[in-house]
Amino acid sequence: MPDKQKALGILALAGVEPYKEKPGEEYMNAEQLDHFKKILEAWRTQLREEVDRTVTHMQDEAANFPDPVDRAAQEEEFSLELRTRDRERKLIKKIEKTLQLIEEDDFGFCNSCGIEIGIRRLEARPTADLCIECKTLAEIKERQMAG
Repeated sequence: MPDKQKALGILALAGVEPYKEKPGEEYMNAEQLDHFKKILEAWRTQLREEVDRTVTHMQDEAANFPDPVDRAAQEEEFSLELRTRDRERKLIKKIEKTLQLIEEDDFGFCNSCGIEIGIRRLEARPTADLCIECKTLAEIKERQMAG
């Protein structure tokens, strides 16, 4: 269920409703591509704003506390924020790569087997590049290699 709430959050962020497919509609037509482009661009904008807020926050909060405990707490807080922003920077790169795929008309198909990923899966995870079956297999292989 968390994925569904996250998807609704991403859709709400972009100000779009879940895509309603029309009977006989071609997969990844211009209207669908535009739908996903709006979602990805809104998501990227939101992440960039978060990065800007973090920089401002860290500059404003930077203080040289005389108490080592206070200083350590601030360093830990900054470390957590930087780690979060690093993950977000990687996500921004993935979003930009996905937007490039939309421009090249190569979006919405599994990189492994080539089938359609599906509108609902892409709304839940717009940067997905594997269908659910290939993603499940990849996760199983990953667990086997780790264990």
